[in-house]
Amino acid sequence: MEPRFVPQQEPGDRTVQDSKWAGEARAAAGCAGLLLALSLTVDAGDDGLTLPSALMWIALSVALFVILLPARIVAAPGQVTVQNLWSRRGVRTDRLAAVSWPDGIEQRLVLTDTDGGQAQIELRVLLANPALWLLLEADARTSYENGTLREGVRDLDRLIRRVERDTVRFVFTISGLQ
Repeated sequence: MEPRFVPQQEPGDRTVQDSKWAGEARAAAGCAGLLLALSLTVDAGDDGLTLPSALMWIALSVALFVILLPARIVAAPGQVTVQNLWSRRGVRTDRLAAVSWPDGIEQRLVLTDTDGGQAQIELRVLLANPALWLLLEADARTSYENGTLREGVRDLDRLIRRVERDTVRFVFTISGLQ
């Protein structure tokens, strides 16, 4: 299993970014392009392609691309930035006010800082990236020690146990002990 995030190449820079984001973005574009090509081909072969139907297929393909395109996450000591097509949200992780990991289907960690900044990170991204997780955990501990992190300490503890459990399971699996 490859790490999901890799450090950037600049020496002394402790910024980490999603190394698989480009591949996931290409996959989203490929799926949308395939839908467009197939639907236009079938529509053209059936009754002939019309402008309204072509526009509808283009709109559906664009909608599929927007749905499939993952958010881009960049982290550095003290800050996490989550960027999608229309917004860019930054959170000061060394000044966290709240951490929320809601139960249920949606597996996202919601981070809120003392300035009111808020960002959501998918749990699968945290589990797949030790570098991002270590930055986030260290900054959350700093926030707790400074007294700014008042809400979500139990959710953070639950997440720590989950990451540790998954890490141990992965180590046992690759070493052949499980």
